[in-house]
Amino acid sequence: MAKGPEDIRDVARKRIKSKKDFTSYLFVWLFVSILVTAIWFFTSPDSYFWPGWAIGGMAVAVPFIWWDAYGTKQSITDADVDAELKKMGEKP
Repeated sequence: MAKGPEDIRDVARKRIKSKKDFTSYLFVWLFVSILVTAIWFFTSPDSYFWPGWAIGGMAVAVPFIWWDAYGTKQSITDADVDAELKKMGEKP
């Protein structure tokens, strides 16, 4: 069963949205990193708290967001379905 033009456009829209979300997250991460570092620098640079915890915490999400935007196969083809059916012992 082939995908219609509307289905393909929906897949394309989802991929574009994922890529834009990833770029947006990087900008938010950069802004928060600069803000937290500036607050730390001007208020208590000699304290034991360092903003690396906040910056590093946000960094944990970056690979997962990247994988969603660029690393995964966004669409399922008929060949994928046929291969899965073969694995299950069914005829495609």
